[in-house]
Amino acid sequence: MDPQDRQEEFAAKEVGLKKEDGYNDTDNQSLETEEPVGETVPRQDFHTEPPNTSRPSPIPNGGLQAWLHVVGGFFLFFNTWGLLNAFGVFQTYYESGALFTASSSNISWIGSLQSFMLMTVGCFSGPLYDKGHLRLLLIVGSFGIVFGHMMLSLCTTYWQVLLAQGFCVGMGAGCLFVPCVSILPTYFNTKIGLVLGLAASGSSFGGVIYPIVLYRLIDRIGFGWSVRVMGFIAMGTLIFPIVVMRQRVKSTQARALIDFSAFTDLPFMLFTISTMIGFMGLYVLLFYLSFFGEDKGITDTKLAFYIVPIFNAASCFGRTLPNALSDKTGPFNMIAPGAAVVGILVLCINAITNIAGIVVMAILSGFFSGVFISMPPVCFVALTKDKSKIGTRMGMGFSMIALGVLAGGPGGGAILGKVAPLRWHNLWVFGGVTPLVAATAYLILRVQRGGFKLKVKA
Repeated sequence: MDPQDRQEEFAAKEVGLKKEDGYNDTDNQSLETEEPVGETVPRQDFHTEPPNTSRPSPIPNGGLQAWLHVVGGFFLFFNTWGLLNAFGVFQTYYESGALFTASSSNISWIGSLQSFMLMTVGCFSGPLYDKGHLRLLLIVGSFGIVFGHMMLSLCTTYWQVLLAQGFCVGMGAGCLFVPCVSILPTYFNTKIGLVLGLAASGSSFGGVIYPIVLYRLIDRIGFGWSVRVMGFIAMGTLIFPIVVMRQRVKSTQARALIDFSAFTDLPFMLFTISTMIGFMGLYVLLFYLSFFGEDKGITDTKLAFYIVPIFNAASCFGRTLPNALSDKTGPFNMIAPGAAVVGILVLCINAITNIAGIVVMAILSGFFSGVFISMPPVCFVALTKDKSKIGTRMGMGFSMIALGVLAGGPGGGAILGKVAPLRWHNLWVFGGVTPLVAATAYLILRVQRGGFKLKVKA
C-alpha cells in the first residue's frame, strides 16, 4: 500500500473513533480542546486568568527576609520581657529611698502591674493582629515603652512611677507581646524551635543589659538621665522591627477572646491554676533576690545590682535548651522537675550566708526558672485538642496566670514587712512552697497523659 494511502486510512479510522465516542470535530479542534457533543461549555483561557491573591505564598523557611524577622523578634523580646526581667534592680534602687519612700509591698506593685499589663493587653491585642494591624501594634507598643521611660525619668513620687513604669510601659509591652510569638511561625516551620529560641533569648539579653546600664550610669548622670538612656536604647532597637517586619498571613476571622469550653477542660484548668500559683513564688524570686543580698549584708550595693544580670544570663540557657529537649521528651517531663527544683532552691535561700552562695543561687535559680517560664506555651499547645483554638486558649491561660504575677510581688512584700528585721525566712518559704504546689499538679498531669513509665513522652 502506498504511504499516502496508509495515512488517509489512519485518519479515517481516527475520525470514526471520535464519532463513536460522541465528539464533534466540526471546528477542526485539536484533541486537547475538543468538547463533548450536546454540552455547552464556555471556553476559558487558563493562561490569562489572574492569580488568586488571597492565598499566601509558601512559607519561606529561610532567606534574608525571614531571618531579619528573627532579629526583629529578638528586639521585641529584648524590650518586653527583657525590661520586665530587669525590674529587680529597680526594686533594689527604690528600696533605698533615694527617689521616694514606700514599703516593699507597694514597690513590688510597680513590677507586678507591668507584668500583668503585658499579659492581659497581649490577650486583647491578639484580634488586632489577626486582622492585619501588625504595624499599628508595633508603633503604639514602641511609643508606650519609650514614652513610659521618658516620663519615668521625670518622676519623683510613688504614684507617678506606678503610672509611668507600671501602666505605660506595661501596656506598650502588651501591644508587642503578640507579634513576639505570632509572626515567626509564618516565616518558618521546620526550624521553628531554633527560631523561637533565638528570638526569645532577647528577653535574657535585655535582663542583662538594662540592669548594667542603670547601675553604671546612675551615679554618674543620675536616675533621670539613666532611665532616659534606657528609653533611647529601647527606641533605637524598636525602630528595626517597625521597619523590617511584615505580616505574611492575615487571618480571615479574628480569634475569639474566650473559649467557654476551656472552663470544663479539667487538665487545662488544672495546669492554668497551678501555673498561676507557681508564678507567685517565681516573681518573689525575681523581685527580691537582689535586695535580699544587700539587706542581709551579704553583698555590697555594686554586687546586688549585678545579681540580676547573672540571674538573667543563666536563664537564657534555661529558656532555650529545655525547649529543644521537650520536642523529644514532652513538655510535662521538663516543666514538672523544673518547677520542683525552683521551689527547692528558693527554700534553700534561707541558708545563704556568703557571696559565693548567693552567686551560685542566682545561676542555678536563673537556669531552672528559665525552664519554668518558657514551657507553659508548649504545654498549652499540648493540652489543646482543637488546634484552631490555640490562640484563644493561650490568651485565656496567660490572662489567668497574670493574676498570680500581680499577687506574687505585693504578697511577698506584705510578708516581708516594713520594720527591720525583715521577715526573709517567711518570704522564702512562701516563694518556695508555691512552685512545689505547681510541680505536684504538673506531675499529676504527666501521669494522666503518660502513666507511671519513665521513658514516655508526655
